[in-house]
Amino acid sequence: MTTNVRALAAQILTPLLKNKGSLNTQYAAIERRCPEKDRGLLRELCYGTMRYHPQLNAIIKLLQNRPFKFRDIDIKAIVLVGLYQLKHTRIPAHASISESVEACKELDKAWAGKVVNALLRRFQREQEELEDYLKDDDSYQFNHPEWMIAKLRNNWPEHWQEILTVNNEQAPLTLRVNQRSTNREEYLQQLTPIIAAEATQFSDQGIKLAESVNIETLPGYSVGAFSVQDEAAQLSADLLDLQPEQRVLDACAAPGGKLCHILEHEPKLAQVDAVELEQKRISRVEENLERLRLKANLKVADAATQTWWDGTDYDRILLDAPCSATGVIRRNPDIKYLRQGEDIHETAKLQRAILDNCWSMLKPGGKLLYATCSIFPQENGRLIKQFVTQTANAKHLPIKAEWGIEQEYGRQLFPQSNGHDGFYYALLEKTE
Repeated sequence: MTTNVRALAAQILTPLLKNKGSLNTQYAAIERRCPEKDRGLLRELCYGTMRYHPQLNAIIKLLQNRPFKFRDIDIKAIVLVGLYQLKHTRIPAHASISESVEACKELDKAWAGKVVNALLRRFQREQEELEDYLKDDDSYQFNHPEWMIAKLRNNWPEHWQEILTVNNEQAPLTLRVNQRSTNREEYLQQLTPIIAAEATQFSDQGIKLAESVNIETLPGYSVGAFSVQDEAAQLSADLLDLQPEQRVLDACAAPGGKLCHILEHEPKLAQVDAVELEQKRISRVEENLERLRLKANLKVADAATQTWWDGTDYDRILLDAPCSATGVIRRNPDIKYLRQGEDIHETAKLQRAILDNCWSMLKPGGKLLYATCSIFPQENGRLIKQFVTQTANAKHLPIKAEWGIEQEYGRQLFPQSNGHDGFYYALLEKTE
């Protein structure tokens, strides 16, 4: 078992820096190789380094005479992790640097120890001058890629700086109480002796914890008393206006949080179908359903096709569309690195294809709730406006709520400091 945490962090981050996989999947694959006592540190180093990647990468560019070769991206990962420790943690500098040098040996690149040592010690000596030089660099100051800063500044001229600031924070751990087994007040009383917690502002089932914990240690986990779900995502079940004996479709269901909430919210639905593209993602849905003792018809299929559909229209459809996930950067900081500006256009085309397909399965008089965890109008309000104006039997239903910002079409939530994620909802009705 590898004991050098920095070497493990580099092994997790190297595929990302080569644009392969995601932080969550890479971390899960390697975490078990880390001694249990060090796993908190490993997570901090990996997620913290990707959270501040735009900033740290700007520093590396100043420190280097020439960039790392592709085959040595793992050494760049070690330098990034080292810089993160020096700039954003209380880990003593001598430990950060010496452990980073040792990590090179673990990666069978002992020769790189001198390079890593020189770069980190130079940053230590010249930090003030380097940061002064970068004070006019937007990607450094706002800690986001330049394309994202420009897009947000254009889309949300009154909110862009606030969005960028909150994106750099850590999101709170939020629970959704299972209405079938308990209520929020009762569960808060169970939590009080264990951890500081409070009711969420907008969701009636939400509880926000004061700190992150191993959720399996909380009361009622094994019997499905709660699920982990951000407050913004918890709003979907209410918006669907569910009634007994309805047929409901969750068109892009993984990991299953909203699907389970639908089943908790209205126990007397006639049929609930859930579609997801890949078996491994369906497996996550199955795990959640099993723990919560809930049932739905799961289908491994493409929501943009009808090969899986039995031909009977649905009363309600939840379309939580695949998106840029720019509203959940706090939870998935690698999005800053992995997303590119041109991705948004391609994603919007896919969203429209799925929306057109799902609409054809909706019963006249039925409702479709379109949702994304994006903060870009191209994936949200603009797409819905285009759909409604081009679809004769589509009626937009304004959402009256205390949360988010009302748009011409739908309602936009921005990520909130110590609060909910960024999210978008639009409610549509199919006219007779």
